[in-house]
Amino acid sequence: MFTGEKELKREEEGVSDGDAELILPVNQVYCPRTSRDRTAGHGAVSSWLPGSRDLQLLPTAQQRPKGQTSEPMRRSAAYFEKHFQECGNDSLQKCPENRTIPACWFWKLQKSAAWASYMTNSPTVIVMIGLPARGKTYMSKKLTRYLNWIGVPTKVFNLGVYRREAVKSYKSYDFFRHDNEEAMEIRKQCALVALQDVTAYLNEEGGQIAVFDATNTTRERRQLILNVAKRNSYKVFFVESLCDDPDVIAENILDVKVSSPDYPERDRESVMEDFLKRIECYKVTYQPLDPDEHDKNLSFIQVINVGRRFLVNRVQDYIQSKIVYYLMNIHVHSHSIYLCRHGESHHNVEGRIGGDSELSDRGKQFAAALKGFVKEHRLSDLKVWTSQLRRTIQTAEELGIPYEQWKILNEIDAGVCEEMTYKMIEEKHPEEFAMRDQDKYLYRYPGGESYQDLVQRLEPVIMELERQGNVLVICHQAVMRCLLAYFLDKSADDLPYLKCPLHTVLKLTPVAYGCKVDMFDLKVEAVNTHRDRPLNKVPTNVVSPAFLRRNSFTPLSSQDQIKRPRLYSVGNPPQARMSQAPTLPSMQFSEASEGAELEQSQDTLNGFSAADTDDCV
Repeated sequence: MFTGEKELKREEEGVSDGDAELILPVNQVYCPRTSRDRTAGHGAVSSWLPGSRDLQLLPTAQQRPKGQTSEPMRRSAAYFEKHFQECGNDSLQKCPENRTIPACWFWKLQKSAAWASYMTNSPTVIVMIGLPARGKTYMSKKLTRYLNWIGVPTKVFNLGVYRREAVKSYKSYDFFRHDNEEAMEIRKQCALVALQDVTAYLNEEGGQIAVFDATNTTRERRQLILNVAKRNSYKVFFVESLCDDPDVIAENILDVKVSSPDYPERDRESVMEDFLKRIECYKVTYQPLDPDEHDKNLSFIQVINVGRRFLVNRVQDYIQSKIVYYLMNIHVHSHSIYLCRHGESHHNVEGRIGGDSELSDRGKQFAAALKGFVKEHRLSDLKVWTSQLRRTIQTAEELGIPYEQWKILNEIDAGVCEEMTYKMIEEKHPEEFAMRDQDKYLYRYPGGESYQDLVQRLEPVIMELERQGNVLVICHQAVMRCLLAYFLDKSADDLPYLKCPLHTVLKLTPVAYGCKVDMFDLKVEAVNTHRDRPLNKVPTNVVSPAFLRRNSFTPLSSQDQIKRPRLYSVGNPPQARMSQAPTLPSMQFSEASEGAELEQSQDTLNGFSAADTDDCV
């Protein structure tokens, strides 16, 4: 039984709210947002003892002699009536002493707090709907990957996993017949267990969004989910996948279901036959969302025929709008994404971070090798994107094909540390040097950016990559790490330490529920800019927490905010090509700014300062 069923049963038996009493421990405040047990606002809940988040139920009116009212109830009612008059109904104050609170007063507090939580930071349950082989799990996994990447803790709860745990051996589609009472009961119990795990994840494990991945084809099942959400003050957003294209359905079955644990060592023809019959079993009881009448008050999006059309209804908040925005941008089509860094730059060689230096001789060799790579793989329809920094533009110019400059692909801004070696940073900013190792993802350079900032900046790039065909992104180390973390589903803790070597191309090909990675080393020597995760992090009590998150001021090294012209445009006569980039008044770079007059320490290519050069990782 779910939390709250006992309370609803008590209400049906005629026990009023005022008949139950609850004890609050000394200096404790009940917080329904983090409680283990929450109800819809009726009756009493199980227990709450000092040092825990639970409530203790005292004797009710039925357990006391008829007509007798407890002294604690009279005292507590008077106390809280005075409290509400003085402090207002929305005030949650700590009790100065042990007091017994009648449930009617407790629920006044509880409802107020629950309403505030619901309006501001309420967890969300995303409920998938649709017949089998409609891409629900595909969308669930991609959506979860995206939400985790932007920093919203999200987890998928796939009901098929629970069903396979309960029924070890799948035999045939008969298990999914609506008149198979035994199987229907097993499936219902699996749904209840999965929903219990959902509430545990959102209430106790710090989750913000749970994706309930199942068919959920009946209104009865969807109402069960809504009841659980209501008792826990969750928001609910439905995602229904509708598809009547037989070719898409057949392709999905062959691509995904043939390798399903339900069909070990079975031929493709028998899998197709059984799965099509399974779909027919679901069609008997399928009740799609009705946006005009029955479901007009629900929040949902209907994805029709793999994104050809959409129907969106009653989006409640910002996170739901993000979900809609993402689902409307993902497209199921065959394509590959190529990621590489620019060729080696002078700052790479000198061990400096940031700046806008040009390519070294070996960097130019890589640009030529990249041109050969594109021709070898016959990427004639390839789109090329670069940042607005010279080292990526010079790399792309060698290809001789059109390319687009994206300012948001610029390298992470190192602020006051731009164009410095790590040895210089250690000497001039020792606290910053230490803080960077403490939490590399959240650490923000003074006047610059953090990896977290960079992820937010790159979100439009991800959306566009999901829509495009074959794309080559020539970028920077920190940028490439953020993009890789999205496609490979890497955590924020692992993201800053992903290996993205110079002069190497990564080919990312989306597959059923993930991404295939192929690495191509173009055999042009370059410095190693990777720095492994520190083994001994600085203790958190050594460095002030203020350094973890700081507001950015105008970056000292980003005075040039205009789009740079190409070194030479495709189609220009060869004799019109220039050996150096044209400069504007705001683009003057002295030799000093490029570091020509600064001596390079022997330690620059070893230890900490040799790592992460140029690309500010």
